[in-house]
Formats: sequence, C-alpha cells, structure tokens
Amino acid sequence: MQNQEEQVADGKRAAFEFEPKGEDCSSSILGNSILHSDGVGADLTQQQQHEEELAISSLQQNVPFVGDKEPLSALAAEYQSGSPILIEKIKILSDQYAAIRRTRGDGNCFFRGFMFSYLEHILLTQDRLEVDRVKNNVEDCRKMLQSLGYVEFTFEDFFSLFLEQLDCVIEGNESSISYDELLNRSRDQSVSDYVVMFFRFVTSGEIQKRSEFFEPFILGLTNATVEQFCKSAVEPMGEESDHVQITALSDALGVPIRVVYLDRSSCDTGGISVNHHDFIPATGNPPNAADGSSETFNPFITLLYRPGHYDILYPK
Repeated sequence: MQNQEEQVADGKRAAFEFEPKGEDCSSSILGNSILHSDGVGADLTQQQQHEEELAISSLQQNVPFVGDKEPLSALAAEYQSGSPILIEKIKILSDQYAAIRRTRGDGNCFFRGFMFSYLEHILLTQDRLEVDRVKNNVEDCRKMLQSLGYVEFTFEDFFSLFLEQLDCVIEGNESSISYDELLNRSRDQSVSDYVVMFFRFVTSGEIQKRSEFFEPFILGLTNATVEQFCKSAVEPMGEESDHVQITALSDALGVPIRVVYLDRSSCDTGGISVNHHDFIPATGNPPNAADGSSETFNPFITLLYRPGHYDILYPK
C-alpha cells in the first residue's frame, strides 16, 4: 500500500519516464531499442551497418567481464571507418567524458557495469555514510523478497557476497582490498556472477513489489505477467536489461544512474547531439541528498548504451 508521497512520486514518473534529455531529435527509446525516422541511417547501407554491428558485438563478447579503463579515443577507433554521425557523437562525448571501461557483452553487462562502478565509487571516496545507507536498503530488499514468498536460502549467498564486497572496499577492515584486487574480483566469475545475481533478485523484488507501476511498461515489451517477466527476463543470468530493470534497481537501492545513448539518430534541424537519461530513485533520499531536498544532481554512475550493450563512462 503506497502512501500519498509515493503515489505522487510515481505519478510524476509515469508522466515523463524514460524520455532522454537532449535536443529534440528524431529518435525515441522503446525498451532496448532506438527507433529512427531514417530506418538504418542515411549515412550507411544496411549491409555496412550490419557488418559494423557484428564487429563491435564480437569485440564486446571477447573482453573480460570488466575491462581496463581506456581513453575515449579507443571508442572512436571502433567507428573510424563507420558512421559519420556516430563519429561526430563520440567527439561530443569526448568533451564531457575522459574514459570508457568495457564490459563483456553476455547479457549481464548492465549489472556488471553497475557493480564495478558502484564499488569503485565507494573505494575511491570511502563514503561510509553511503555504505550504511545502502546496507539499510539491502536489508529492506531481503525482507521484501521474503514477503513475496522467496525462501531465504535461494538468495542469501548472493546478498552475503555483495555485503562482503561493500566491507572490502572500505579501508581499515581486515578484509580491505586494493583497486587492483577489486578489478580482479570483478573479473572472477565466482564473485562477479554472484553479485550480478544479487542485483537480479533485488530488481525482481522491486518490480513485483510495485507491480501496478511497472506493469504498463512490461506490457509494452511482452505479453507476460509481471511475475512471469521477472522469472524469465530479470532473474536468469544472461538476460539483457531494459529501462524497467534499470528503474527498479535504482529505486530499490536508492542509487541514481545516468545512461548516455550512442545511436545514429540526428535532429530535425540537421544538428547532432548525444541524449542521456537520469534514472533517479522514486522514493527516499538518494546518496548525498539533504533530507527533504528536491534539488537535482548528477548521478555518480554513468553507463554508455549502444543497442543491446552497456559500458562504463568516466566524466572529466
């Protein structure tokens, strides 16, 4: 049962949800797709576009779960003989972002990108208040899953491992780890997959808890019920994430996420811009927000979205 404040928050979100910020360009977000008025793009033939996407997909599948930090020029190199629109958009990105960190294109890229970016932030900032805040949210998520009928042993190990990683990135603990060790753990399947499963359970629980809010968006993607959607498209490893999953995870943990969209769309005026969308938690105060504050702020997690894939971006 939602209180009045939550209903107002949800009502506001329903009015503008998932609209990217930027110029009024001829593209719109629908699920994991970018719809273009010019079909495959006037600057490339369909065959050229297909070959470019295959080459990039092959690259994404061959990187570690979480790759090394690279200058943004490495992204430009992928498209050096490709779409002029994408090349121009990468130039725009280079004005705002310094580096990219790739994730493996295995269907778990959103969750792995979120995992590393969040833990990296805690390691670098040593924000103990944020750790305490998110731990409280994790405990709420645990209780929520139990109230939905989940047996605790089905998710307990995933929760425990995530909390262990949180403690490890705080200095002064016996289990404290270095930056290099965080990267190694993110590439270790026995650790990385467990943390991904933690996020998947948290996301599933949030969607089911607020099924009335999420149901219209789910019906825009599939004919499945909310519960069926969670069992088939959220909880299994390898299932790609959409705006529904991003919103649910952001809301459940109270962590804002910025998604920057790299696509071939151009503006009606002929100009080119790069759109982004900030997923801001619907309820409660996000990290570093003053109590009762309604001010906007920049999320500390930024992901680059290319159709079907997410990487990590680093602002300048």
